Amino acid sequence: MKNRKHLNYFFGLDSSTQSLKATIIDSQLKVVAECSVNFDSDLPKYNTTGGVHRGKDGLTVTAPALMWVEALDLLLKRMKKKHIPLNRIAAITGSGQQHGSVWFKKGARQALRHLTDGMTLSEQLKHIFSVKDSPVWMDSSTTKQCKQREKAMGGPQAVADITGSRAYERFTGNQIAKMYQKNRTGYNCTERIALVSSFIPTLLTGDYVPIDVSDGSGMNLMDISSRKWSKKALDCTAPGLSAKLGKPELSHKVAGNIHSYFVERYGFDADCLIIVFSGDNPNSLAGLRLQRPGDLAVSLGTSDTVFGFLSKPVPSASEGHIFVNPVDPKAYMALVCYKNGSLTREHVRDDSADGSWEKFNKYLKRGKSGNSGNIGFYINEPEITPPILTTGITRYDSAGRRVKSFPPAVEVRAVVEGQFLSMRLHGENIGLKARNILATGGASANKGILKIMADVFGVPVYVARQTSSASLGAAYRALHGWICNRGGKYVPYSKILLAAPPFKKAAVPDKKAFAIYSSMLKKYAELENKMMVQGA
Repeated sequence: MKNRKHLNYFFGLDSSTQSLKATIIDSQLKVVAECSVNFDSDLPKYNTTGGVHRGKDGLTVTAPALMWVEALDLLLKRMKKKHIPLNRIAAITGSGQQHGSVWFKKGARQALRHLTDGMTLSEQLKHIFSVKDSPVWMDSSTTKQCKQREKAMGGPQAVADITGSRAYERFTGNQIAKMYQKNRTGYNCTERIALVSSFIPTLLTGDYVPIDVSDGSGMNLMDISSRKWSKKALDCTAPGLSAKLGKPELSHKVAGNIHSYFVERYGFDADCLIIVFSGDNPNSLAGLRLQRPGDLAVSLGTSDTVFGFLSKPVPSASEGHIFVNPVDPKAYMALVCYKNGSLTREHVRDDSADGSWEKFNKYLKRGKSGNSGNIGFYINEPEITPPILTTGITRYDSAGRRVKSFPPAVEVRAVVEGQFLSMRLHGENIGLKARNILATGGASANKGILKIMADVFGVPVYVARQTSSASLGAAYRALHGWICNRGGKYVPYSKILLAAPPFKKAAVPDKKAFAIYSSMLKKYAELENKMMVQGA
């Protein structure tokens, strides 16, 4: 990459479940560099699988906070070795896996402020955590706290009306309530509770960085109308919580300048700005440039999500989430999340297609739309949408009778069709009516999967030339925040996107197939409801 001094570069970081990734763009929105660290393979001493540790109860899922610290040093070391001109970075912002929490003990702020180039981050910060293993989004161990907090706040709909979502096990407010109840000592010696998205910029600035309003609206703690912590939500969670959280901040605001540690060790310019970070799904919305009602994205990753732009919130007591929009302070985004995403598809691939994507795709192509009425529910992980904690596979034939197995071709098609039928059903319930779809994530490269997506929703499906929408969205947001700061006022996000590359049309719907899937929705909803009542 040429170091053209007249250009500024903008750095987007994405701390996902499995990796830490960087995307750098120039002022014309062109991607000029990428780099990543995989937690399992690059940092094996932490003994993670898929970036996490799983508890024996099958519900508790955590990640070591120090692993994320060490990953940041390793990533920047690699970038320096590649001669990426970090001295040309004008602004950094980023993306963090939503709902993960990081717990700083009293005195941690002093350690952060006094970082020195003579030691690595992990050497200097290994003792700053009051809770060493951070609860992450895959954790489902807080059902008791969810019920307690919903009761205290007036029921699931009341919680959704205030915070954008009913109480969900992975949401940080419920994780904090559990920590207060189960680990009172850890809670009491905590100076600051961060999200993953505010933790990484805290390292970069050497001081506590606010939680942004978009990621903060995924905690069951923030009033999505006022963009402030809800007193009612705080009061039923833990004492003194507001002070431990700090005040939430708008997503385009500047958190501070980069710490001298990174200037001296990696060559960053001392004037490099750190823009407030946000969550992975909000950054994906930014990266996919969803700016109008009907603009939807489907992310096909470790977790699957369908999300889109909303002008007005439609909170639901039973499904989906409403977040504050990360690039439009007056708007919102709606999202439906599934734990059983790519890993579930891979499990079916391994069991029914001999571990071969080629064979998997042949089965998809061979099958008929609607799968002859066969419907399957594949719950490898306790599911979020619909809320099913019992794991396993449940199959129904065309008459709605449970069966023990499907032929391989039927199994393959059932897992894909079922996932998209669920997305359409639950997305429409919270106001997400598709006009077009942008697909992202690893499986967005699979043409067979995208064709079924187009047929189920009945709209064209596009893909971005850049597959890492969260880190790319963060890079776009770094430029956006830098421009807003330079002008001293908010600038519409759309104004910075004029040079962005066009999306590529990847699949178009078949009208007959769309009609078949539309007629299946009622049956699918009935079977899903039966699943929720009877268990998998």
